[in-house]
Amino acid sequence: MRCAPTAGAALVLCAATAGLLSAQGRPAPPEPPRFASWDEVNVLAHGLLQLGHGLREHVERTRGQLDELERRLGACGGRAACAEPGDAAASSARPPQTVPEAAPDALQSLQTQIRAQNSRIEQLFQKVSQQQRHLEKQQLRIQKLQSQVGLLAPVPLKHGVAKPARKKRLPKMDQLGGPAHNISLLHRLPRDCQELFENGERQSGLFQIQPQGSPPFLVNCKMTSDGGWTVIQRRQDGSVDFNQSWEAYKNGFGDPRGEFWLGLEKIHRILGDQGGKLAVQLQDWEGNTESLQFPVHLGGEDTAYSLQLPAPLASELGATSIDHSLPFATWDQDHDLLGNKNCAKSLSGGWWFGTCGHSNLNGQYFHTIPRQRPQRKKGIFWKTWRGRYYPLQATTMLIQPRVAAAS
Repeated sequence: MRCAPTAGAALVLCAATAGLLSAQGRPAPPEPPRFASWDEVNVLAHGLLQLGHGLREHVERTRGQLDELERRLGACGGRAACAEPGDAAASSARPPQTVPEAAPDALQSLQTQIRAQNSRIEQLFQKVSQQQRHLEKQQLRIQKLQSQVGLLAPVPLKHGVAKPARKKRLPKMDQLGGPAHNISLLHRLPRDCQELFENGERQSGLFQIQPQGSPPFLVNCKMTSDGGWTVIQRRQDGSVDFNQSWEAYKNGFGDPRGEFWLGLEKIHRILGDQGGKLAVQLQDWEGNTESLQFPVHLGGEDTAYSLQLPAPLASELGATSIDHSLPFATWDQDHDLLGNKNCAKSLSGGWWFGTCGHSNLNGQYFHTIPRQRPQRKKGIFWKTWRGRYYPLQATTMLIQPRVAAAS
């Protein structure tokens, strides 16, 4: 009979598996603590995963061999049918032998051990997989924190700073704020970009500022011969959705290195009670540009961030003739001057709408000019320049407070 030697080989294979598992469970000798790099941790995690796969495959092969042995033992049935096919002649010459009674019990014991080992390997594999997922999440958090730390640099971002491989859309501008201070000021942050200019800064870029009564936040400063201007809005490629709620327009959204809206509350804090100047830069799809500049005053949230303009411009943009002001409106906060229509819902985005048809620099971005006029009026437009039904290609809005500019 040839069954017993095969069962013995399976037992040796099973014992090897048990030895490998016990080696995995043996504690390693203590080593001096050190900080492992991400690459080292990643290699270790992948190595454990490969080990788990190998152990599981090994157990599956062993279990298959045991199942085959059990089938053959069942086929023996106490007869000499256990002989190999090539030994038919030899078995007829030998007296019949019976299967040892202990063989099925030993086989069942081996199967029980294999099942237990398979369960342990499966648990190990699951733990390693969970640890790998945890490490990947930690790496994403580290990358996010590193990106935010880079944005908190106290000096303007130079060309040497690596740009992200893909665009990141920040839900709120508040995420860019932080406790970092500019090197140029020892005791406090500048109130605005104009104060930075007055302190000798001539390089445009991202800076931390802190207007009076406000926490610090990050702004994009543009330094010109007229002083320092704070960029409050930019449209250039449609990468950010400007059809946002009142809360989003209040706090700000987007990326100040690309498309963004600084936030009504921040704009109000920068301009202060004295107001200042608003500059608007427009560009059409033929490469033509237009620049406008006029004095403004922006109220607080209790006034729906109403924008007060000089009389001629106020009339041009649809403001009332009483106080020459335009309240800000969004789809969920209807403050426009039309009682029977919600301009933000009818058009798109949030804006100082007035009567819907004069301007909207926060409208829907179109990469090509739509054919249908109802669709075109949802776009970015400034009626007195290219008309209500011409969606502009790019816009930039900048402010400079009056008090800071007086020097």
